[in-house]
Amino acid sequence: MPHPNTPQQPPRRARGPRLAGVLAATALLCGTGLAAGAPAGAASCSGSTGARLCAAAGDLLDVRLGDLRPTQETLGFDQIYYKLDRYASSKDEENGDPNKRFDDYCETNGQDKADKVPGSATLSDPSSFTCEVDEGDESDDTLAQMKTVVVGPGGALYLTDGHHSLTSLLETPDGGPDLHIRLKVQANLSGDSETGFWNTMERNDWVWLRDENNQPITTAQLPRHLGLSGFHDDRYRSLVYFTRDIGYTAPDDAAEFLEFLWGTWLRDRVDLDDHDLTDEDDYLDAVRDASEEMTDADGDTVIADGHTAKDLGRLDKWNDGDDADDGEFDKLGRPLSDDEPGKLAYALDYRSHL
Repeated sequence: MPHPNTPQQPPRRARGPRLAGVLAATALLCGTGLAAGAPAGAASCSGSTGARLCAAAGDLLDVRLGDLRPTQETLGFDQIYYKLDRYASSKDEENGDPNKRFDDYCETNGQDKADKVPGSATLSDPSSFTCEVDEGDESDDTLAQMKTVVVGPGGALYLTDGHHSLTSLLETPDGGPDLHIRLKVQANLSGDSETGFWNTMERNDWVWLRDENNQPITTAQLPRHLGLSGFHDDRYRSLVYFTRDIGYTAPDDAAEFLEFLWGTWLRDRVDLDDHDLTDEDDYLDAVRDASEEMTDADGDTVIADGHTAKDLGRLDKWNDGDDADDGEFDKLGRPLSDDEPGKLAYALDYRSHL
C-alpha cells in the first residue's frame, strides 16, 4: 500500500489546441559531416532521423517532447506539482511578469528569460511570444542552462538532464508531447550496440538506475516516454529540490543526478514518515531538518558515489546565513494568499485538487 502522504499519480490533463506547422520537423544546428559513431552509409543530415544521426556533442537539436526517452524511473512529483500550479496561476502576470512557463521554456531553449508575452501567447505557438535572446545569439551562459540529450542506437533520443523541467512543460495544457524544444547533444552513440550503449551510459553516470526507495532497477524498467503517468514518485527527490539555496546550491560543474545523490544520503537522516507532507508547516519542518543536515555536514563528508558535500554544493551556512524569517527559507514557506507564494504552497495546492 502506498504511504498516505504519497500522492497518487494524476490523470492526464486535457491538452490545449495545437497550431500545426509552427515548428518544422526536427532541425539540427550543425555541419554536414557525420558524427563519430553514426552508422556507416548514412546518406544525409536532412530529416528527423538524419539530423539525429549526424549530431555531434555540443550541437543543438530541435526535438519533440514525446520522442524523448527518460534515463531515470523516478521524479519528485511535488517539484512538478509546484510548476504546474504556478503555470496555471495568474500571480506572475499580476506582479507584472510573464507566466513562469514562458521563462522556463526560453531558458531551456537557450534563450534566457521570456521577453514579450501577450495575453494570447501559448507554448504550442512559439511565434506568439519572444525570449530575451534570439536563436543564434546564444551565449555561454544561456547555453549552460540548456538540458542535454544522448543520441542512442538507431537515433533514439535519451534525455540525460531536464526530466522535471520537460515533464512540467509536457503536462501543462498548452504544452504536451508535440511541443518542440532544443536540447544540447551530450554524445552521439547511435552506432553502438544496445549493450555497448548502456555500458557507456552507466560508465558516464548518464542513467539513474534506482527506484523511489533507492533500490536498483534495470534499464528495461525505465519509462519509455516523458509524462507523470510513467514515473514513480521519489519524495526525497522533491525534498532536496525544496532545500535548494537553503542547504545547497548546485555548482557549475554539478555531478550528474546531484539531487538524487543528496536524497540517497538524507534517507538515513530524515524520516519523511514522521512528517505529514500534506501539511505545509510540517513539510517546511522536513525541509528545515534536511537542509540543516546538509549544512551541518563537513565539506569533505562523502555523500554518495564518492562525491563529498562540498562537491555537491553544500552551503557553509544554513539558509545562506539568513534567519528563518528571511532569505530562501522564508520565500519557500509563503502561503498561497501571498502576492508571491512559496513553492510548497503551490505544490500542495495542486496536489489537493488531484
